[in-house]
Amino acid sequence: MTYPDLDPRTLTALGPAGALEAAASARATAETLSGLSAHPDARVRAQVARNPNTPAEVLGGLAAQFPREFLANPGLPLLRLARPGLLNAFPGDAVAALLGVPDAPAWVSDGALRHDDASVRAVLAARPDLSADRVAALAGDHGWQVREAVAKRPDLPEELRRKLAEDDDYDVRKAIALRSDLPGDALRALVGDPHSLVRAQVARRLDLPLDCMLTLATDDDPDVLATLARRLDLPRKVREWLSQSTHPLVRAAALQAWSVPAAWLEQAEHDADPDVRAALVRRPDAPPELLERLARDESETVRRALLERNDLPEGAVLALAQAPELDIRLHVASAEDVPASALDALLGDESPDVRTILAVRPDLGPERLARLGADASAEVRRGAALAPEVTPDLLADLAADPSPGVRRTVATRADLPAELLRTLAADPDEGVRLMIAAQPDLPADLRARLAEDESENVRRELRKEA
Repeated sequence: MTYPDLDPRTLTALGPAGALEAAASARATAETLSGLSAHPDARVRAQVARNPNTPAEVLGGLAAQFPREFLANPGLPLLRLARPGLLNAFPGDAVAALLGVPDAPAWVSDGALRHDDASVRAVLAARPDLSADRVAALAGDHGWQVREAVAKRPDLPEELRRKLAEDDDYDVRKAIALRSDLPGDALRALVGDPHSLVRAQVARRLDLPLDCMLTLATDDDPDVLATLARRLDLPRKVREWLSQSTHPLVRAAALQAWSVPAAWLEQAEHDADPDVRAALVRRPDAPPELLERLARDESETVRRALLERNDLPEGAVLALAQAPELDIRLHVASAEDVPASALDALLGDESPDVRTILAVRPDLGPERLARLGADASAEVRRGAALAPEVTPDLLADLAADPSPGVRRTVATRADLPAELLRTLAADPDEGVRLMIAAQPDLPADLRARLAEDESENVRRELRKEA
């Protein structure tokens, strides 16, 4: 068989071995390779992406699936010389896939910068290896998605943070609003942003200064107010104000401070329809070993059906604790009587939301709670600060946490020892001292110190507790 004589219309019918041989041949024509690019075997299509005789248009269609194979194509240097704007003719998903290759050559980034598709430039803007000049150029891109991606970069210089905080697009300002390194004056400007979604984003900040809270409490948008009302570190008067809002959404948020034959059963377990398998899960007579197998079912529908049961065996709970769906893992983390094996699995969950829910469980035990108290996420550490069984050593560590939000949470506890009360009463964060001032039965010397606090809000709170 000579590859130039192959009929392109029948190439997809070639067996894998013959197709692989044809796709790797140096004698394969452009027409032959175009036909093989639609072969059902991925190995064949990958080989077509490596062949220097493959037409540029075909390579553009294959690069999304096989970016490494495309970049290894020996004909690429000549193709780039013949077509200087090669990547701009490629689909956006193909260029994005090339950018996803960690060691992609510099010309890929150069081509992505000039690509017409803003989503490609947004992927480029998220790459960690960009030069400062390129980041600055992307911060001025006409595509809002690109500027949003720049706003989320962890290494953004202050000049660009300030620039993007004044961006024309609210999605860009939303991304900037959550940055922990946002200058204070820029943050306060966003408190008065014309778009409610930006103001709501500001209201979610863990380290939100007290004056920003008070300003947002006068907002006229119910979503902004509801977001603010869900905070645990609100001054009492602000929470009272929000609880009397004319908007029910805000008032609700202010109250938040979680007998058939065995053969039939076997047949249903292997049914192709997930709804049938889900119906099997709901049967009260489903044996534990069946529930454990179905907890590892490929269908989300089946896993969700298992959540309706309160008698799951340990193996099923462990499988659900490792489910791909975040809300299922959250459900397990907040459930009663979770076995130790599932708790240990959830400790390493990728989502800080899961670990935060886990932190406030009363049955976690000191070792697991200590691990969460040292978590990289401040939100998780704040959850540990709320835990009912926190040890004195962990409580002391959390009282010295670098995050003001964590320390504020510690300061709300009713069981603080005198030593920590005094430490937190001298905290540099006004919100922490405000929480201490709201504590009942403070020692006289501590009340005297807080009565002289530089913050009028702290002194006022102290007078309320007198």
